[in-house]
Amino acid sequence: MTQSSSPSPLPPRDRRQRVQAATTGMQLLKALARMGGRATLTGLARHVDENPAKVHRYLISMMEEGLVEQDPLSLQYFLGAEAIQIGLVAMRLADPLRVAEPALVRLRQTLEMTCFLAVMGNKGPTIVRFEEPGLPVTLNVRVGSVLPLLWSATGRVFLAYLDDSRVEKLAGEELASISPEQRATLDAHDPIGVLKREVRNAGMAIVRDTNLQGISAIALPIFDFSDHLAAVITVLGATGSFDTSPAGSVAAALHAESAAISHSLGQSPTSATTSAAELGD
Repeated sequence: MTQSSSPSPLPPRDRRQRVQAATTGMQLLKALARMGGRATLTGLARHVDENPAKVHRYLISMMEEGLVEQDPLSLQYFLGAEAIQIGLVAMRLADPLRVAEPALVRLRQTLEMTCFLAVMGNKGPTIVRFEEPGLPVTLNVRVGSVLPLLWSATGRVFLAYLDDSRVEKLAGEELASISPEQRATLDAHDPIGVLKREVRNAGMAIVRDTNLQGISAIALPIFDFSDHLAAVITVLGATGSFDTSPAGSVAAALHAESAAISHSLGQSPTSATTSAAELGD
């Protein structure tokens, strides 16, 4: 009786060739996505700096797998149904809390400051993840705490970037209940509109002693694949204990993490570049 044998492993060189082929294919798919999901053969080859004949061979293979399709009229290649399905599954798994958790830990370790992630809840901006250093600042906010829209850095980011009638209503209610002293710190003619513009122009919100006496904070937006505000990441501490300037080290660290989280949630590179340029201004 002839004994069956398992397939022999690929020689090292063949394995390397196959891995390289997979890498090239993934690079082409990513390039096609960066080009808006549609491109000519010449344009795609130029973008990845490869020979058009080589790129064409890969495109044919990806067409057979449904990852790429070709427009019969324009002859442009575009992302196919299977690529769309992969993207949809990835978007369903893109949970801001899961993605942001390692970033919060890094910020707490490197800055030795309290940081947290907030999402928009029914009653307002709500803290859903909280990290504090070994010697924390005494605060009365924790996971589940709801923050004001007008006075907290977190709330101001939601106010500026979240296009939601519920947010406008909550902000209006806050405005109607503030003291004359608080009202004097806001613009007399357009208090909410000016706050929004200030945050958008800076790309972040910075507050000093407005929500909690003796506490300052910096907050930045986190966007998803549709450039919709998904969450807000915030660092806070005792006023005077850290640099709250928009160009300071804390703001820079927070911006790097918020941009990385947004990228993981599918924010397009073009949108991220625009946000970074606005922040640089």
